[in-house]
Amino acid sequence: MEKTIEPELCRTMKEVRLGVDAADAALVAILARRFGYMRAAARIKQDRDAVRDEDRKQAVIDAAVEAARAQGVPADLVARLWEDLVETSIAYEDREWARIRG
Repeated sequence: MEKTIEPELCRTMKEVRLGVDAADAALVAILARRFGYMRAAARIKQDRDAVRDEDRKQAVIDAAVEAARAQGVPADLVARLWEDLVETSIAYEDREWARIRG
């Protein structure tokens, strides 16, 4: 496996692609952990109506937007990504809730 370098040090597209591929692999690992928490939530929540919590959803998106701003990442793009991430997570949790309770 080739070593990746920081984005600002990249001089070739090969270096960029290696970095993107490594970042993508790390993101998938983080998503696997996040989805594990969704499975835990599905196991813990006794009421299916508790799976969707609009106040919590907005708080999660707001926190991501604030973190993006602090790191100089486009907040509007992060807001869109997190909207999709949270909706996908809710759908997964709902599916898991139904699977667990069969």
